[in-house]
Amino acid sequence: MIPKEMKEAGDRQGPHSTSEARRPRSEYDRLCDLLDAAPNFMYRNYSVPRDDPVHHATNTQDLYDAIWQQMTFCHVVIILAGKYATFSKWIDREIQCARDDLDKPLLAIRPWGSQQVSSVVSDNADLLVNWSASSIVAGIRQLAL
Repeated sequence: MIPKEMKEAGDRQGPHSTSEARRPRSEYDRLCDLLDAAPNFMYRNYSVPRDDPVHHATNTQDLYDAIWQQMTFCHVVIILAGKYATFSKWIDREIQCARDDLDKPLLAIRPWGSQQVSSVVSDNADLLVNWSASSIVAGIRQLAL
């Protein structure tokens, strides 16, 4: 995904990392589209690029290192909180990296049309929001301050 510059210098609402762990690419793409279309909001996406070889890593240290590298630059880590997240090795590493090692706030997003969320994600999230541009942007702004 092409990173976008933040609207104002020093605007801490912008940089974030979005989890791509074990979810359909279409859900990730819809989230990016939602953020791209949000009025008066610009951001930079620090997700691990889809073509990065670490997606096929056989050891968790390589996975963790790639996640850590991307998260160091963001202010908020966004995780889609679908039930599938409970079974993902990515989610565990992202939570560990964000909360324990880098002290980054976690914004969990409830999947569109779903009331069920991953307990692993919701138990570790600083904020859980619904699937709407206004809720997500407000959550990012709240946690990035």
